[in-house]
Amino acid sequence: MKPFRKYSAENQPKAWFFLLPALGLITLFNVYPLLKSVWMSFQKGSLLNPKFAGISNYVSVINDPTFHTAMKNTAIYAFFVVPICLVISLLIAWLIFEKIKHKNFFETIFFIPYVTSTIAIGIVFKYLLNGSYGIVNHILGWVGVAPINWLDNVSMSVPTLIIFGIWSGLAFNIIILLAGFRNISEEYYKVADMFGASSWEKFYRITIPQLLPTVTFLLTVNFIGAFKVYTQVYALFGGSAGIANSAQTAVFYIYDKFHIAGRPGMAMAATVILFGLILLFTVIQNKIVKKVEG
Repeated sequence: MKPFRKYSAENQPKAWFFLLPALGLITLFNVYPLLKSVWMSFQKGSLLNPKFAGISNYVSVINDPTFHTAMKNTAIYAFFVVPICLVISLLIAWLIFEKIKHKNFFETIFFIPYVTSTIAIGIVFKYLLNGSYGIVNHILGWVGVAPINWLDNVSMSVPTLIIFGIWSGLAFNIIILLAGFRNISEEYYKVADMFGASSWEKFYRITIPQLLPTVTFLLTVNFIGAFKVYTQVYALFGGSAGIANSAQTAVFYIYDKFHIAGRPGMAMAATVILFGLILLFTVIQNKIVKKVEG
């Protein structure tokens, strides 16, 4: 007698057949470039005449002070931008969802920055933060704060980049959090009302726990995006990495080595190192979040 086998949609040949196109595209545009980057990281010379160089590219990158600056700036950017942006996004999303009428209108307003080019926003920010005629310094002058050289000061490059990063990250977070708010069942709040729970108790004991999966997703996506920051630097500092490369980031370093310095091997070695760090950080972060949720 033929043994009974439980039906599983995931193991059906048809499922794999329909997944093949997507798997082919992922392999072509994601897996192959990654493997090619690893292979190139062990090569030296030009793209047309590569020669095996062992781990010399990795040694050069690890001993390069510019790479140290780039990684330090990237880490500072990620660990400031992601939590601050997430907290502000959570507050704005909660206000839109709970306290404001005409929600669709405000959702559209806050979503506009997401569909606007980062380069265009960066140009606007350059005018707003200009040390001579920027409106930000003008407003700070009302409360007695002296003009700040946001863009042409070595010590202010990273803080300015962080401010821009927080602003440019709000739109995506708010839209995702609003979707998370809508997925919370009204039954929880009705039961809480029956027991006389206050607004803060409902927010702390119902809303926050129910939003944890959404917040976990945003933390992961935002941290990965922050470690790959490049467009914000390019837009804010007009194609450079700020005064004396003070706003140098990891991806900007890779771009500079590949296209400007003509060192594709070093650029790919830095790419592999950055990939490894992002992967390691994502795994650790997910384990911590699962422990918190559990």
